[in-house]
Amino acid sequence: MKKLLSQKQAAVAMLVIFSLVLVFHTLVITEVIPYTIVWGGRLNSRTEMIRFEVVSIAINLFMFMIVAIHARLLRIAISRNITRFFLWAMFVLFMLNTVGNLLSENEFEMLAFTPLTIILSLLSLRLALDRNVEGI
Repeated sequence: MKKLLSQKQAAVAMLVIFSLVLVFHTLVITEVIPYTIVWGGRLNSRTEMIRFEVVSIAINLFMFMIVAIHARLLRIAISRNITRFFLWAMFVLFMLNTVGNLLSENEFEMLAFTPLTIILSLLSLRLALDRNVEGI
């Protein structure tokens, strides 16, 4: 049976999405985009927003690196089992994030980011399930 997406396509899609998400969070920090549309609309101050956004950027950069390492686009000697572990963790994280987005007080966040986190969870699952030790 032919797979819907190859590992390479899944990895590239994730890297593109993470790049766009990093740009988005940078725009939130610079206040080009209002912080009221992120974190479920629950942030109370600019200081709180900066803290949360810096953490979000760091997590997204880490996930970008995990996917790039797993896809052998970033040549860092880390066991494929370790990257697969993190891909499984990302799958769970994105599924939980989907629930959080569905409970968001901000309609934009709910409508825009729920599909995004579902897509990221499925792409993470696609990469985590593949046992090809040679890389992509």
